Parts: sequence; C-alpha cells; structure tokens
Amino acid sequence: MDVPAVDPHPAPDRTVLRGHIPQHLTTRASRPVVVVKFGGHAMVDADLQRSFAQDVVEMWRAGLRPVVVHGGGPQINAMLDRLSLGTRFEAGLRVTTPETMEVVRMVLTGGVQRDLVGHINAHGPFAVGMTGEDAHTMTAVRRQAWVDGRPVDIGLVGDVVDVNPGMLRILLEQGHIPVVSPVARGEDGQVYNVNADLAASALAVALDADRLVMLTDVEGLYADWPSSTDVIERVTADALHKLLPGLASGMLPKMEGCLRAVRGGVPRAHVLDGRVPHAVLRGALDENSPGTTVVPDSAEEFVSASEREHKGVAPGIQ
Repeated sequence: MDVPAVDPHPAPDRTVLRGHIPQHLTTRASRPVVVVKFGGHAMVDADLQRSFAQDVVEMWRAGLRPVVVHGGGPQINAMLDRLSLGTRFEAGLRVTTPETMEVVRMVLTGGVQRDLVGHINAHGPFAVGMTGEDAHTMTAVRRQAWVDGRPVDIGLVGDVVDVNPGMLRILLEQGHIPVVSPVARGEDGQVYNVNADLAASALAVALDADRLVMLTDVEGLYADWPSSTDVIERVTADALHKLLPGLASGMLPKMEGCLRAVRGGVPRAHVLDGRVPHAVLRGALDENSPGTTVVPDSAEEFVSASEREHKGVAPGIQ
C-alpha cells in the first residue's frame, strides 16, 4: 500500500492567515510594509522560487504590503564565467569592475527580476519590476571595504546614502508588489552595484517598514561558528554591533543590513533559512519567527532578564 508523502514544511492555511495578522500589525493606521530580501539557494531552485512567489502574494492577501529586493549572485557568477571574467569578493562584497557592472546590471534587471516578477504575476497582476535607478529611488556613493584593518578598493560598489520612496509608495497604494533590483545611480551619474542586503535595509527604513526579512542559506546567525551550529534566536542592536567584527564575510552584509534597519527605526529584522519552503511567510506573520531576530536595544519585552538567566546567555542575546 502506498503511503502519501507528507510535506515537512506545509504552508500555513490560507483561511488562518487572512484575518489573523499579529496584533502589533493590526494597530497600524494602514497596511504595514514588509521588505523581503530574496537571495541564496532559493534563487536557483525553481520549486523554492514558486513557493516564495506564492508566499509573497499570500502576505499581500493577508493584509501586508510586501516589497521584494532580490540578489542574483549565482546568476551573475554564471554569466561572468561564460564571459571569462573573474569573480572576487572582499569583506563579503563583489569587486565590481566596469565590465562586471555591465554584467550585473544586465543579469539583475533583465534576468532575475523578470523571472521573479513572472512567478509572482502567475497569481495575478501584482508585481512591478524596477531598479534603484528608477525615479532616483536609491542614490549611492562609492563604498570602500575594510579587510584586516586596511581599506580595499572594490570598484563600482555603492552604499545607499539617500532613498526617494515616492514611486514605491505609489505602487504600494495601487495594490502592487514592487520587485527591486539593487542597482543605484550616484550624483556623479555613475551606476553602482549595491549589495542587496544593504539595499533592502535602506528601503525598509525609508518606507517605515514593520519588518525586514532576509533569506539566506543558513538557519540564522550562529552563536559560535564554526565550532557550533547553535543559532542565536534573538539579539539586540547593541549586542549585534559587538558581534559584527567577528562574523564570516558572507553573513556580514546581512547582519549589517539588519543592524542599520533596526537602528533606523524598523521594529524588527529577521534572518531566515530560505531553503525551507514558506520561510518568508512565517517570518512575516509569526510572532516567534524562526532563525535570528534583531530588535532595538529598548525592546526588553522580547528578551526578558528571567529568560537570559534561565538560558544562561549574554545580555542582549537569546
């Protein structure tokens, strides 16, 4: 007798989602904004892409206003290899030459964004693709990386210094789901490659988002990597700031983005395992999100003294 396969990660029931938004979200004057950074393994797995698109639409139907910022590292690497152009990273950021910038722009806006918009719009006329260049949504300046205490030139990599959220707000008010490629123009007219984690963080602050959700290829922020795979469930901004210098390069931009967002006024930021189906839906709607949650230093309601004493963890970390 054949036994039907059971999905180990079933999607939350739609009837439960609608009308059951967490209480702190229902107190907002309007539908709250949730910025989601889509990246990692999920970007190259067709099933996870479709699952992610479905989740984003379900967030919209549940009363949230999602904004998606996507990466494209695997796709960019593949195209650079095809063109026999090298790939190098410093401090977790791609070293971007003018030739590399052309590839980045082409792959992100003409490939990854189009695919993601298509997956979302399979559920209805929701998604609208754009870049940080459009309507001067993001303005960037050239960023310098620091490795072992010394500055390193990483080329046309930008850091967002200004966000004009007007076009995003118009799209949200019209019921659309913006899908944003992390490419930005500088005041000098130069186009910059912006790390998607940091772009998502900047947009979350500018849009007064309720949450920032980062998808990655690990379960969250590890307490003592590589010695342990224990995940820090919750960490305050100040505690995270002290941890940043010791983080692995791949995790550094994600946690820096979370820190910037929370210090910029976003109530909470999550780092979730994007390899788990429907992770983003749980991160957006669940009070106790999986992975790692970053909260402001003043958010003592999230990390009580009794919990710290009971669990034997450092102040600010749970």
